[in-house]
Amino acid sequence: MIMDEGYITGPDFVALQVNDLEASRKFWTEIVGLRQLPKAPPGAVLFDTKPIQFAIRTPLVDLKAVNHLGWGISLWMHADNVEALYDRLVKKNVVILRKLESGAFGKQFTFSDIDGYSITVHGDK
Repeated sequence: MIMDEGYITGPDFVALQVNDLEASRKFWTEIVGLRQLPKAPPGAVLFDTKPIQFAIRTPLVDLKAVNHLGWGISLWMHADNVEALYDRLVKKNVVILRKLESGAFGKQFTFSDIDGYSITVHGDK
């Protein structure tokens, strides 16, 4: 690769387009437990995630024009204690698409957010 010609080094920002920004913000902060950052561009909510920034935002397209959001996208997030997060989401009646199991990256499970995006969480515990 020739550095001075420019190339993609990898993902550094992920955002989901959501139907209701405030309802989604509450889901990601109050149910999932992400910490919201104090500053964000208009129409977006940024979260304190590492190493890649995660956000939700108002739609750039007509979300009602498709029958399912996120087909073909695999979004994985890491958790320090995946079992505790799994238990919390189950208690909060979050839709669990794949139950907690051992996988290639440690313990993992998949849940659906309020817009129907599939999110897989993995971690050591």
